[in-house]
Amino acid sequence: MSIHAIKEAILALPEKDRIELENWLAERWDSQMERDFSAGGRGDALLEKIDAEIDAGEFRPLDQSR
Repeated sequence: MSIHAIKEAILALPEKDRIELENWLAERWDSQMERDFSAGGRGDALLEKIDAEIDAGEFRPLDQSR
């Protein structure tokens, strides 16, 4: 099944079913993010790099005015 077909099938779902699918996908996303950014996860090295930049005073906050 192509991505286009999947998109079309999702758009054809009744709103209640689409919301249920969205919630299920959000739960899966959240679980994956928790695994990736916990100790030893795939994002652990990135977090260590960011922590080192902060400790070295090289951290710049994002521009909040946009």
